[in-house]
Amino acid sequence: MPRRGVPAARVLSGPAALWAARVLLAAALGTLQCEGPASTRDSSCHRAGAVTGPRDGDFQVKGYTFSEPFHLIVSYDWLILQAPAMPLFEGDPLVLRCQAWQDWPLTQVTFYRDGSALGPSGPSRELSIAALQKADSGRYHCSAMFRGPGPGSLETASPVAVTVQELFPDPVLTASPSAEPRAGAAVTLSCRTQLRRERPAGRLLFAFYKGGGALRGWGLSSELQVRAASAAHSGSYWCEATTEDSRVWKRSPELEVRVQASKPAPRKPAAPGTPAVELPRPPPPPPPAPSSEDPGSTPPPQAPDPHLLHQMGLLLKQMQDVRALLGHLVTELRNLSGHLKLETVKGRVEQE
Repeated sequence: MPRRGVPAARVLSGPAALWAARVLLAAALGTLQCEGPASTRDSSCHRAGAVTGPRDGDFQVKGYTFSEPFHLIVSYDWLILQAPAMPLFEGDPLVLRCQAWQDWPLTQVTFYRDGSALGPSGPSRELSIAALQKADSGRYHCSAMFRGPGPGSLETASPVAVTVQELFPDPVLTASPSAEPRAGAAVTLSCRTQLRRERPAGRLLFAFYKGGGALRGWGLSSELQVRAASAAHSGSYWCEATTEDSRVWKRSPELEVRVQASKPAPRKPAAPGTPAVELPRPPPPPPPAPSSEDPGSTPPPQAPDPHLLHQMGLLLKQMQDVRALLGHLVTELRNLSGHLKLETVKGRVEQE
């Protein structure tokens, strides 16, 4: 028996009603049979040779092609919350409808998630979310007052579970063959992630960054090539992945790349038969200084220090340059003095 009145039920309409009518017609005309090679799924049958794809005709009965089956839930409540039965993923739009028995007008409609109101009460029967996130998962329900006929009190719909599945995992940036390459070696940075198998038709775009700057903008390739690594390539790298409609965007953790200095080239061993190269011998030690206890011994004459001679030569050259510069300065002073005298004489002549 319905609760305080006539129950509210979901009614088949559109393609669903046409599907039900065709099934009933086929059952009335004769027994349903799967002719030829066939397989069963969800209590329906389809011919293997006539099926072109999972959405272009999965189920056939005597030549008729139907859509995939769906679940029909009948409720005996005054108020129900209608939600899509298909799987929901990140970035999908969602519309929840607070439906009354016989579509009676409602007022003070409020939507809840996990027991918390999502906003103030109002006349709108629908709750829309443009792009779902995983945080939108939860148990939703609505409450409303009937206007006109009805129970005359605040009614609450049974909760409906909404689960938002991950469209693609957070990307992970990897370096191949190593994140610590030798200078001059090639390095490949890969932004690793992929869409769920339930959404294979979509595509992801990738971008790469180093520190706070972009290395490459959005593109279809998930790899970035560094042909010859150098010390300038050391630093912190990260990547981003997004859907083509930019509804879902995710960033990878940072990857630290350290380019190592190249090793010195090893010496090649001498070929057999090649004479060995003798290393220069160290100079002989200087003769011992004469002892102060032997007054008769005279010290040998010491050769002048070549470094001291070089410094003295440089000093002599600088002194010659200064002398030449002083000579030029004296000449300039003489010319200036003569010019000043000439100007003085001209001034006196003009005054007289």
